[in-house]
Amino acid sequence: MIETWIGPSGWRETVEGTGCLALATGEVFRGQGLGKRGQVEGELCFNTGMTGYQETLTDPSYAGQIVTFTFPHIGNTGVNDQDCENAAGGKARGPVGLVVAENITAPSNWRSCASLDVWLERRGLVGVSGIDTRALTQRIREGGMVNGLLAHDPTGAFDVDALVAAAQGLPTMAGRDLVPQVTTSETFTWPERCAAEAPLIVVLDFGVKRSSLECFAQARCRLTIMPASSSAAEVLSLSPDGVFFSNGPGDPSETFAQVGPMVTAILGSGIPCFGICLGHQLMALALGARTVKMDQGHHGVNHPVLDLARGTVAITSMNHGFCVDGASLRLPARETHRSLFDGTLCGLSVDGRPIFSVQYHPEASPGPTDETHHFARFARLARKHREGASSGPVSGALAPGDSSASRPTSP
Repeated sequence: MIETWIGPSGWRETVEGTGCLALATGEVFRGQGLGKRGQVEGELCFNTGMTGYQETLTDPSYAGQIVTFTFPHIGNTGVNDQDCENAAGGKARGPVGLVVAENITAPSNWRSCASLDVWLERRGLVGVSGIDTRALTQRIREGGMVNGLLAHDPTGAFDVDALVAAAQGLPTMAGRDLVPQVTTSETFTWPERCAAEAPLIVVLDFGVKRSSLECFAQARCRLTIMPASSSAAEVLSLSPDGVFFSNGPGDPSETFAQVGPMVTAILGSGIPCFGICLGHQLMALALGARTVKMDQGHHGVNHPVLDLARGTVAITSMNHGFCVDGASLRLPARETHRSLFDGTLCGLSVDGRPIFSVQYHPEASPGPTDETHHFARFARLARKHREGASSGPVSGALAPGDSSASRPTSP
């Protein structure tokens, strides 16, 4: 059947299909349904990456979201068993659905073990193809990320008014703690590739990616992954040489309301700490900073970031809809990295302490190795701690100062 839908902004969609995307703003897009039959709900964002769609679709940081891929040819290389980012012991959660421009074709790649469409159905993901993703992306860029309902029905029969109304009733991402959906339910260890005397890193799983664990393993670290609900006492009882605060989904301020005492206590313990994405935001909150919701967020693998100390620029992978308010950062914490797209804070460190974090994903390495040095740096700090060279707990050492941390000028 052929149907034409005109949204409030005057966009015209004339397509035949079994998929429907209804936005809370009233726009409706029709196309071909993919994957699981049924409907899902979430915040609509766009991702500009030309590669890595399987990694994106298995990234726990995308929980509660529908991903629009701006690159038109998604699914050409199929899927495989190696590129999923859900870490062992974690729940198989990522985005709830996807939107693509072109219909999925038969895969052509020696690593492929299934077509994307079949794989989507197995994982319970709903998708739609044949959508004007350019118009959809422009909608998000101009009006911000918006809630939507994505439906797949083989009959092509949709109650569009009901879908729009349902989308309008969805909660916004602000105020949502989604970490319980993606964290591991029990502590587990990652396969070791090093000697017993190697540094032990405790990974607090807020939605950790497999690639991060692999990067630590390559840096010759032992890993113990713990639930996000773990207490500081439980973490410190393992006598870790370093603590890693992982990436994850949702509103960092809501997650911090649950895990704040644990994060703050660990940062004050004297143990080296490293955070990525949500972990970076939680560390910033513990240091007295604020986080804010972004209009369209950063989702892609082509984001330039300036290292303020080195004066170098790295091409990074990003996936976040919240960021740390750089103006709220207080000494002894200070900005170390800055986005060259919009000037947002992308990294911090604490003066005189083995503590640092980045907003982007160094494990994704779109450079391809621009930022993997962070894992090696943290491994060195952990080894130094294990050898007894690091400082012990210092009372009040992490209390935010009265003056704003300086924002170094670009070299």
